[in-house]
Amino acid sequence: MPNFAVHQSVNWRLATLLVLAASVSVSRCHGQETADQRFQKLADETWAFTMQEDPLWATSTGEHKYNDRLPQLTIADEKRRAARKQNFLDRAHAIATDQLSAKARTDLRIYVRLLENELAEFRFHSYLIPISNRDGFHINFPEVHRQMPFDTVEQFEHYIARLGQFSRYASQHIEMMREGIKTGSVLPSIVLERYREPIEVHIVEDATTSLMYAPLREIPDSISPDDQRRLGKAAKKAILESVVPGYRDFLRFMENEYVPVARGSIAASALPEGREFYRHRVRKFTTLEITPEEVHALGHREVQRIRREMQEIIDRIEFAGDFPAFLNYLRTDARFYAKTPDDLLKEVALVLKRIDGQLPKLFGRLPRAPYGIRKIPEYIAPTTTTAYYMPASGDGREAGFYYVNTYNLKSRPLYEVEALSFHEAVPGHHLQISLQQEHEDLPLFRRHNGFTAFVEGWALYAERLGLEAGFYEDPYSDFGRLTYEIWRACRLVVDTGIHYLGWTRRQAIEFMKSHSALAEHNIRSEVDRYIAWPGQALAYKMGELKIRELRTFAEQELGNQFDVRAFHDAVLAGGSVPLDVLEDQIREFISQAKQDSTP
Repeated sequence: MPNFAVHQSVNWRLATLLVLAASVSVSRCHGQETADQRFQKLADETWAFTMQEDPLWATSTGEHKYNDRLPQLTIADEKRRAARKQNFLDRAHAIATDQLSAKARTDLRIYVRLLENELAEFRFHSYLIPISNRDGFHINFPEVHRQMPFDTVEQFEHYIARLGQFSRYASQHIEMMREGIKTGSVLPSIVLERYREPIEVHIVEDATTSLMYAPLREIPDSISPDDQRRLGKAAKKAILESVVPGYRDFLRFMENEYVPVARGSIAASALPEGREFYRHRVRKFTTLEITPEEVHALGHREVQRIRREMQEIIDRIEFAGDFPAFLNYLRTDARFYAKTPDDLLKEVALVLKRIDGQLPKLFGRLPRAPYGIRKIPEYIAPTTTTAYYMPASGDGREAGFYYVNTYNLKSRPLYEVEALSFHEAVPGHHLQISLQQEHEDLPLFRRHNGFTAFVEGWALYAERLGLEAGFYEDPYSDFGRLTYEIWRACRLVVDTGIHYLGWTRRQAIEFMKSHSALAEHNIRSEVDRYIAWPGQALAYKMGELKIRELRTFAEQELGNQFDVRAFHDAVLAGGSVPLDVLEDQIREFISQAKQDSTP
């Protein structure tokens, strides 16, 4: 998710292009440029470059200067961008860190980490696989309008201009993926079994039935009738002459060229330089210097620990059967499942309204941005995850939204609703990401970017906070919480198993079936997600373990002086950061708290 979509947990999706900028403090000394000023100029230049290169990401941050454009996606463009990023990185390394203010040192540290990750992705040619089974231009483009303003004629014209460029945009993705075919950088065939559905839905005969026509159905009355007719006509033309042909060409390419040559192997290690690539992904998504083998072993230990806690609940409710029998009971008894999509959404809404009232007990600072609940669109629901979060728009015009999957209700148990909702909305993704976006003391590149280990680690930690807020009183709901926790621990085992240790898809599915109460539909979807997105699934548990470790440390160091509200505010104060930076921040928090408590 993440996105931070997070979701897609977190989605708030992680941008394919680096979003960097800064608002570091500036001091002047006799007219000479200080180190802080040098970094500010570099960060400002990087921000402007990134906004120009990725207009869609610019829109999501609230920068609407490029709303009439779509990105250029060719190999030449990727090489040009990488060269510019390398220049930025070289200049960053030339800044004397001992001459920077403490705040600017942290900003530079994060700036460099983000650039290094982006350049590593370029070296491994990740851009040759620009889509997955649950993400990509063809899935994301229909949602673009949600982040654009539609108050004036010009704003509608900007959107229509984007519709008119879609055919070119799709064609460039096709050419990029053709290059991937030549070099062996292609998706595994197993994750492409339902590739047609999210494409075919946009190949329409009547433009007004297209999801991309939605803004034209709500043109404000302040726009004249003549302009309304003209805009509607132009949008229909762009949809029928650009959007529909773009999706039709992409479907034909997938059907005739890509799917037939998709690889039979599922491991990232089967890609060119695959084992080194996966080791990089482990470092990128955990932000730690740790090996795949170490992650795998840690996952097994966590699975065993959580399994013991699950067994304690089974014993407490005096279930007459073993662990597999209890899982089968949870998966099959009708009492645990909503009868209609609205029933599920009402249960979600009730849980969230209850947790809203408990947040002041856990946090001193809460976000201003509201959040809402939406169904996951039907055209992607069968192949995507149980839920995801999409952040509020950078300009504040769009709330954050928790997307709930209402497809196949027999795979959406009610005993998971509390943990799932705390993760995706509050006190998880919405609370954390909104606070970050609203933090005016953070530079822009830190407000609108992040590290998956922090974002997803916090959201998993937030699930446990429900215990402190008086939730999980029903033992089945508490078992659901542990099911979600062990699911993330299983990811450490399964992701490294698949991509580095030679596991099969069936082996991964069976491992997850035997250790969690997730429905088999969800398990298959999740395993296919790990196959298509190497390393990302490691972030959740690794981040949560670090936050819990730091909380235990703070409790031990501060004793009676420990304040959970102050601790949570300290964790979230710097936005999404690498875990080593977070540790430094919490140690500083502890040191300051000790000073404040000294007479």
